[in-house]
Amino acid sequence: MSPYIKLLRPKDWAKNLFLFLPVFFGGKLFDIPRIEHLIAGFFAFCFTASAVYIINDYRDREDDRKHPKKSLRPIASGKVKPGTALVIAVFLILAGFILAWIADPKFHFLSILVFYFLMNLGYSMGLKNIPILDILIVAIGFSLRVKSGGYIADVSVSLWLNLMVFLLALFMAIAKRRDDIILKMETGIDMRKAVKGYNVDFLNIMLAMFSGIIIMTYIMYCVSPITISNMETYHLYYTCIFVIAGLMRYLQITLVQNQAGSPTEILYKDRFIQVTILLWVASFYALLYWKDKSIFS
Repeated sequence: MSPYIKLLRPKDWAKNLFLFLPVFFGGKLFDIPRIEHLIAGFFAFCFTASAVYIINDYRDREDDRKHPKKSLRPIASGKVKPGTALVIAVFLILAGFILAWIADPKFHFLSILVFYFLMNLGYSMGLKNIPILDILIVAIGFSLRVKSGGYIADVSVSLWLNLMVFLLALFMAIAKRRDDIILKMETGIDMRKAVKGYNVDFLNIMLAMFSGIIIMTYIMYCVSPITISNMETYHLYYTCIFVIAGLMRYLQITLVQNQAGSPTEILYKDRFIQVTILLWVASFYALLYWKDKSIFS
C-alpha cells in the first residue's frame, strides 16, 4: 500500500458506517435519495477523520517511533514528510466540509462535523492525556456519527440507539486502553500519558460493568413498547444472542488474548466477530424489512 494512502488510514473508515444506522433502523434503507446523501456524508466523515489522524500522527511522530507498530506509520517511518502530510490534511478538511454541505444543505451535518474536528483537534493537542476524558471523547465521536446520519437522512435517532452506540464505543475504548497498559507492562514503553491514570484491575472492572450495561440496555431496547410499536414486531429479542456472543468474544480477545489494541483490526480479522455481526444484521433486516413476519411466530 502506498504510504500516502496508508497515511489516510482507510481501514479506519469502517467506523463511519455508523452514519447508516439511523436509516437502517428507521426502515428507510432502500430510499435511494437518502442513501446518496449518506454516501456523501460517509466520505465527508472519512476525509475529516483522516485529516485528524494525520494531525495526530504529525504531533506524535517522535513517540510513535518508539512503538513496535506505530513506528511503521508513514510520518513516523519517514516515508511521508511532515510538511507534506499537513498539506494533505488541509485539503482533506476542505473536501470533507464541502461534502458535508452537499450531504445536508441545512448545515446541521456540517455543524456536527466542525464540532467533531475541533473536539478531536483538542484531543490531539492534549485532551488525550487526561484519563477518562480521553475515552469519553472517543465514544462521543461515535455518537456524533449516528446523529449525523439522522440529520442527513432526515430520520429521527432513537435515544436507545444513541445510548447503545455510546456505550459500545466506550467499551471498546476501555479495551484499547487496557491493551496500552499491557504493552507498557511488557515493554516498559509509556506511549500515552493518560495510561498513568489506569491500571489493569480498574479497566477489567470497567469492561465487566459496561458489558453488562450494554447487554441490559439492548434487551430493554428490544422489549420496549415504543420499539415494538415502531418496528412493528415483538421478536427483536431474538437478536440478543448475537449481541451477547459478540461481546463475549470481544472480552475473550481483550482479557484472554490481550489483543484489543485496534477494534478495526479485530473487525477485519476475527471470523467469529464477523459472523456474529453478519447474523445480527441479517436477523434485524429480516425482522424489520420482511413484510411477512409469521416465520418468527
